[in-house]
Amino acid sequence: MLKKFVKRNKKGQSTLEYIILVTGVIAIIIVFAGPGGLFSQSLNRTLGQGTNGMEDMSNRLRNSRP
Repeated sequence: MLKKFVKRNKKGQSTLEYIILVTGVIAIIIVFAGPGGLFSQSLNRTLGQGTNGMEDMSNRLRNSRP
């Protein structure tokens, strides 16, 4: 009977460990990929710089025409 209790306790412990692990992974995803997250901000900044560079070049070409 004691062996059954010990085995059940270990199973409960591993389930709790998986729940904690999944919660941690979800939290990391929210921080990096969520709206306003680090990845999202970096991507928006990079795309903004590329867009500004293309607009500047098109303005230069338009103004250089005789």
